[in-house]
Amino acid sequence: MTAVGLAKRGLGLVLVVAVLLLVVGQLLGQPILLGYVSSGSMEPTMDTGDGFVAIPSLVTDVEEGDVVVYQARELHDGGLTTHRVVGETEEGYVTKGDANPFTDQDGGEPHVTEGQIVAEVLQVNGAVVTIPGLGTLVLAIQGVAASAAGTVTSVFGLATMSANGLGALMVAVGVAMLGFGTLFERLGPSQRATRRSRSRENVIAFWTALGLVLLVFVTFATAAMVVPSGTTEYELISSESPDDNPQIVAPGETTGLTRTVDNSGYLPVAVVHEAESGGISADPTRQTVGIRDSGETTVSLSAPDETGEYTRHLGEYRYLAVLPPSVLFWLHDLHPLAAIGAVNGVIVGLAVAIVLVLFGSGDIRFRSAGDHVPLSTRLERKLRNWLRNGK
Repeated sequence: MTAVGLAKRGLGLVLVVAVLLLVVGQLLGQPILLGYVSSGSMEPTMDTGDGFVAIPSLVTDVEEGDVVVYQARELHDGGLTTHRVVGETEEGYVTKGDANPFTDQDGGEPHVTEGQIVAEVLQVNGAVVTIPGLGTLVLAIQGVAASAAGTVTSVFGLATMSANGLGALMVAVGVAMLGFGTLFERLGPSQRATRRSRSRENVIAFWTALGLVLLVFVTFATAAMVVPSGTTEYELISSESPDDNPQIVAPGETTGLTRTVDNSGYLPVAVVHEAESGGISADPTRQTVGIRDSGETTVSLSAPDETGEYTRHLGEYRYLAVLPPSVLFWLHDLHPLAAIGAVNGVIVGLAVAIVLVLFGSGDIRFRSAGDHVPLSTRLERKLRNWLRNGK
């Protein structure tokens, strides 16, 4: 393949990944590496429809002057909001859109806690890195998809498709288009070959097979740790008239709730609970939950001396216990990504060992028995050979 062909494929791959990241980010309710603004509240820093690079909150520490993406409670009906941190108090961060004359908290939004922040916008030398028009393009694609979905649902008498359903449809259509494109490239009319192919049919290179195995293992291992993790929000009411509801307490009092940690997997998990706002704690903060088992931790919520409604946030981090839990907890204290990286390192080592044991380090060859041999006969031969070799 020529350099121009490689460049075109590379550019196409980048565009596909960018769109998938944006769509999947919307399905999960938080930006994944890329996001965009849909209003002018951050002008002139970011115009409506501008895209940005989103750094996950696990990787960064929020400071005054940072632009963050947080899960609002009042703004935008509780949706994601991209604003700048302009201050910090005991209750949390004070945020504000660069174009707004007042802070979010002056407008009724409670102080933003660390548990609400899902990402930080990339800045270089204090300037936000923007991708002009990225959000406008995505919104246009969503508009076309919504119209098409509305037409289909009306024709076939289906229920109105939700936003998540529409996002899933877009992902499915994208995967289908990618599959059809690959199929047509393989089976469709092709250009005349100008040079002899040196590739060998029915042979998979060792490093290709190893890469596929590592991709599957690492993907599922990371998902098993990241998906169940997250931040839990607890409502607390400080009232002069407390009742039987454990989350309605007298000013200055503390209440306790029981939190269940379920592990439905086939590996034990090391779990860490951390307070991501004031007035909340967990006991124990660290525990190991066995295979297909569950554990419990007590969450303590403290009410301030003033009456009112308050929000507390508790973070949960999970790691597959392929290393001693004490090691994982120590790595977590360094950084959550260090613990995830160590687990994936062990997974990679095990996957390499499995591939070497099953296939060796040479190329993997597949032989075709020919279409004239019935499937039943081929299976019978394989079974007979397996029994003979096993004796």
